[in-house]
Amino acid sequence: VVNELQGEKIDIVNWSEDLAMVAASSLSPAEVLRVNIDVEQKKIDVILTDENLSKAIGRRGQNVRLATKLLNHEINILTDQEDSERRQMEFKEKTENFVKNLDLDETLGQLLVAEGFSSIDDIKDSNIENLIKIEGIEEETAKELIDRAKEFYIKDQEEISKKVKDLGLENQLIELPGLTPGMLVTL
Repeated sequence: VVNELQGEKIDIVNWSEDLAMVAASSLSPAEVLRVNIDVEQKKIDVILTDENLSKAIGRRGQNVRLATKLLNHEINILTDQEDSERRQMEFKEKTENFVKNLDLDETLGQLLVAEGFSSIDDIKDSNIENLIKIEGIEEETAKELIDRAKEFYIKDQEEISKKVKDLGLENQLIELPGLTPGMLVTL
């Protein structure tokens, strides 16, 4: 194959149904520690040690650029320390969101984030049974959490609707499929 391509160097990547395995092998010879995939946003975070960072990126970003094309996902290359710092920051932001908007103490906010709740919608859409599975949350607390999340959601939607109305947007724009009121305000 190399002879047919007039000496061009090639990499062969083994195919797998597991996107994480393909991502790791496409960045070879770099040794990958972890791969986090966000299927909805088509993003892949590849976590490696500092020593493997330059191998994964390649000369002028060539390795990661080719892997991005191969996988049709955006690839972020992070060191283990950068990933840890980012996760700590996300944890802190999610906790602060719960504390501020649901009027919780910080410990309860941290507990919810640690148990996988990342947004107020997650709590609003949850049920009492799921919340009481968390150690330290009783039925009354779970019911209050869901009620507060629903109250916040309603207030938030009212504020967004008011902002959309205040902006004086045309009905044609408001009724465009796929655009939520929140998106309209942001735009």
